[in-house]
Formats: sequence, structure tokens, C-alpha cells
Amino acid sequence: MKRKIDFIVSCLAILVLIPFMIPIIIILKLTGEHYIFYSQPRMGRNGTQFKIIKFSTMLKNSPNIGTGEISLKKDPRVFPFGRFLRKTKINEIPQLLNVLKGEMSIVGPRPLTPTHFSYYTLEQQAVIKQLTPGLTGVGAIIFREEKEIFANSKLDHEQTYRQMLSPYKATLEGWYSKNKSMWVDFKLIFLTIWVIIFTKSQLPYKILRGLPEKPMELESLI
Repeated sequence: MKRKIDFIVSCLAILVLIPFMIPIIIILKLTGEHYIFYSQPRMGRNGTQFKIIKFSTMLKNSPNIGTGEISLKKDPRVFPFGRFLRKTKINEIPQLLNVLKGEMSIVGPRPLTPTHFSYYTLEQQAVIKQLTPGLTGVGAIIFREEKEIFANSKLDHEQTYRQMLSPYKATLEGWYSKNKSMWVDFKLIFLTIWVIIFTKSQLPYKILRGLPEKPMELESLI
């Protein structure tokens, strides 16, 4: 049932959004490095890798320069128009193609790069491999202020991700694995829109029952 809904929603969304995406495609073609889409290997269901598709927002060689796979607040590798696309999450729209192909779902764990996925324990990896990665999910909602954490942490970026973010992300995705249902997915879709508008809102903790509390060391960095 979930796959059928994903297929129908992604088809309809692509058809509706095509007129909206045309000016974005034109702007991207005329600015930055003149390329429209960006793809990167991510971990999918059952541990298979796939290429995630996004609108380009950064230098093409970004994974090999600066902070690598981690994007920071005011990251100099991000183009001016890319900042707008990232802030509004419009850069994620092309992932509807991944949903259409069955590589992703509308809701699920955000797909990680192989490097960041390896930071999870084998037990955590086993749980997440059973799930289809999502366009949005509980991790994406709770970590909407991720760049603030990197900016305020005294550790370097990779240490911050591995020691502070990764364990809590795994806990959140474990919660989703235990509580997944169509009703929970509808809540997460609503919350995704809500936190884009109200970035500091604590509503997710109020309407998602049993959601693990954010560790104090992370709370202090936001």
C-alpha cells in the first residue's frame, strides 16, 4: 500500500511541479557552474546503493574540498541561488524521481552516504536497512538545525557528526522503525512543512508519542 501511494503521489507531484521547476532549471543553467542536477551515492533498502538526485546548489567538486560531505552554515561552496533552494528545501524536489523509481519513499529515514552510514553500529544498520529511505522523515525534521550544531561544536565537523549527531539519528530512525504507520507518515509530512515555516518549533516532540528526547549535549548547541 505504501509503495502504491508513493508511486501515485510522486507521479502527481512531478506533473504539478513541472511548470514550477522550469524557471529553476533555467536559472541553474545560467548561474553557478551551469549544471542542473547533482547526484551522489546513498545507502538504500537492504544496504543497496543508489544515486540520489537533487538540484545543484554547490560546486560540483564539493565532496572533495572544504568540509567534504558535510555542509555548514554559510558554506562558501554553496551558490547564492543554491542557498535559497536549500533553505526552502526546493533542492530536494528531484528526489521525487527516486521515489518514482522505488529507490525512496515519501517518508522514511533520510538516506546517508556510505561513509556516514558506516558510523552506525551493525545493529543500527540492520534496523535501517529494513526501511526504504525517505524524502522526509523524523531525522530530517529533528535535525533541521544541523548546521547550527556544526557551527557551535568545539569538535571538528566529522567528530561532531560521528560522536554527537549519528547516535541520536540512529535512535530516531529506530523509533520510526518501531512506530511506522500511515498515520505516523501523515504526521511527519505535516511536521516537515511546519518546521520549514516555524524552524524553532518543538511541536514534533508534542505530537510524536515516545519520541526520544534530544541529548543535552546537542540541545546546548542549538
